[in-house]
Amino acid sequence: MSSDRKHHAPHNRARRHFLGIAAAVTAALVGAVASSPAEAMGNKTWKRRGGNNGSGSESGSGDPNCFLSGTSIMTPTGEAVIEELRVGDAVVTMRGDSVPIKWIGHHRYRKGGQSWHESVVPIRVSRHALDDQTPHRDLYLSPNHALYLDGVLIRVKDLVNGASIAPAMPEGEEMLDYYHIVLDTHEVILAEGLAVETHLVRENNHEHFTNFAEYNRLYPDETTLAMTPFAPIVGYEGGREHLKALIRLWASPFVKVRDPVDQAYKRIAGRAEQRVG
Repeated sequence: MSSDRKHHAPHNRARRHFLGIAAAVTAALVGAVASSPAEAMGNKTWKRRGGNNGSGSESGSGDPNCFLSGTSIMTPTGEAVIEELRVGDAVVTMRGDSVPIKWIGHHRYRKGGQSWHESVVPIRVSRHALDDQTPHRDLYLSPNHALYLDGVLIRVKDLVNGASIAPAMPEGEEMLDYYHIVLDTHEVILAEGLAVETHLVRENNHEHFTNFAEYNRLYPDETTLAMTPFAPIVGYEGGREHLKALIRLWASPFVKVRDPVDQAYKRIAGRAEQRVG
């Protein structure tokens, strides 16, 4: 791990930092914003990303969901750029634990023509898209990477509003390096201060990474491991799974939402419109 990581802090401070930011994110997303300007912005000006483009263990596509290189991840000693992390280094999870990294998947894409294919273009969650602190820097994710909002996991492509969350390429890039963190279980961690998922291992989907042979060598008896999701995964593809997740939420006495994806979308898009206005 690099010796020049940003914001070094004691273990307990890192844990309190994670829990404090996670609580702030949840508080910022509690009430629903009424439809109208935000919904109009989504329906008339920008289309939400959907369908089977992009990545993700749930969609059945061949590309992994990942963080773009340069993303800062919270560790017990502060933030570290993801490409500097190694197997055995610890990250701080939503549960407040420091958990060692089991493996880091890597995938590199090269530009094959005049433009990038939509499925590999990262989606940028702009600085302060969710509230006045979150994320604290622009965060670039692959389309099917899930954010942890309102007690559920929502793919970032379902939150695209064309303003604060939108497809965006870092300028001048001819090559994209994506990374993802595998822990022993599916967890939520902080990336640029935003609560997001680690890699959900299911039925050899680690083989979608170019360095999958390393995983097979390190864990020859776990190549068919299937993790349980940290929280319900909701979205506008895989309708049966989305319906099952909604039924579980409707049955919960603690989560009072009808469609968490639409609720989160309206809130974030509404905030983006207010900031522009």
